[in-house]
Amino acid sequence: ANPLGILIANVQSPALVPEGKHIPLMLGVYAVPAVTACALATVGIHEKVPPTPPSASATNSTSKPFLTGLKMLLRNKPYIILAVCFGGGIGMFTCFSALLEQILCEKGYSNEFAGLNGALFTVCGLMGAFLLGLYVDRTRKFIESTKICFCLSALASIMFAVTSRFRHQAVMLAITSSLFGFFGFAIYPIAMELAVECSYPVGEGTSTGLIFVASQIEGVILMILLQALTVRVSEDPVSTCALDQGGALDWTTPVLVLAGLCSTMACFYVIFFHTDYKRLHAET
Repeated sequence: ANPLGILIANVQSPALVPEGKHIPLMLGVYAVPAVTACALATVGIHEKVPPTPPSASATNSTSKPFLTGLKMLLRNKPYIILAVCFGGGIGMFTCFSALLEQILCEKGYSNEFAGLNGALFTVCGLMGAFLLGLYVDRTRKFIESTKICFCLSALASIMFAVTSRFRHQAVMLAITSSLFGFFGFAIYPIAMELAVECSYPVGEGTSTGLIFVASQIEGVILMILLQALTVRVSEDPVSTCALDQGGALDWTTPVLVLAGLCSTMACFYVIFFHTDYKRLHAET
């Protein structure tokens, strides 16, 4: 649902906001599904467990209380490595989606093209997650699959960082955005499974929820850092950015830093992450 929401926003936003004065309209449109979902979740959910157990291990659940589980997670080295690396990955994907238009407009690419790249990033990511999910369900190679995809997504981020600094590279930008999404989002469901596997018998809600909290924190830090690294440049007639008083922003350093961080996290994850499949062992 999260990637689908990002996809819809990437496609609709350029159409809803042809000028800056239309931003309140866009926010109002996006508030409708958010408020509706909040109301349905508040009023419509009354049970704390599903009618049927989602897995064999959940039939006789031994999940720890929240605070006990939290303490266990903070002492679990594989889980901490996974939370930092995967949480950072989600944060980087969030930054990529949010800043894509600002990165591309300086080189003369339109808002519509930026939205198309964001849509390709998400659609290819959903395809990658689906295909890798089928593969992992058959082979149970969770760790190997995430490590390979993390490395390939790091390479795709480097390709994007370089390609985005040149004009008239629409085809290459579309390809690199697609590859970045395909390999990056493919990790998404598998990493969630790994979080449960390496943290069992801690509850799934606690182990996955803490990763989302880490991703939001890392995403905010990355967003602030990348925007602080931009350099204001003189007005360029090719630029399609909405210029303010100081001119356009050069995103060369931020995109290189983003690619460097992605590569660093991929190397750290490949070298240091190792774990047993605790839940699978418990089910067998």
